[in-house]
Amino acid sequence: MTLPTELTEGTWTLDLAHSEIGFTVRHAGISKVRGRFTEATAEARVGDSLANSTLHAVVKTASFDSGDASRDEHVRGADFFDTEKYPEMKFRATSIEGSGEEYTLTGDLTIRDITKPVELEVEFTGVAVDPFGATRAGFTAETVISRKEFGLTWNAALAAGGLLVSDKVKIELDAALVKQG
Repeated sequence: MTLPTELTEGTWTLDLAHSEIGFTVRHAGISKVRGRFTEATAEARVGDSLANSTLHAVVKTASFDSGDASRDEHVRGADFFDTEKYPEMKFRATSIEGSGEEYTLTGDLTIRDITKPVELEVEFTGVAVDPFGATRAGFTAETVISRKEFGLTWNAALAAGGLLVSDKVKIELDAALVKQG
């Protein structure tokens, strides 16, 4: 359980312009709807070991975008995110385990002021120095959550049986972090 050798100690922040925070949910039992969030911050403090490293992220719920204005308005409303009452989703890491390229990131995810533990499967994709001298680290991460556990319970019954929106939501992250200082 060691840090990747290329990932040096210090503070790393999310480069949202080169990252994506997205999810997929099954719609009507037959198709998938994808969405993403366009406003977020994250800070990783890398220590001399995984045990001495931290990660905290905040996502603005009003930045939800699925490419359909009517759906986006509904999802931002009281039936789902209720962005006026709950403007942020938060994640705080509680442990990181693994080595090389494969890690399990455990943490507390808060949606609608409900906090539940989640585990993300993380792949470290490397470190590079860009043409402007910034040191960047890349990661992908995935997990599946039950939206009902976070108070996202709205649904509609289908005439043929089943529900319009599945309970399971797959969260997918592509993150670029930039070393500070």
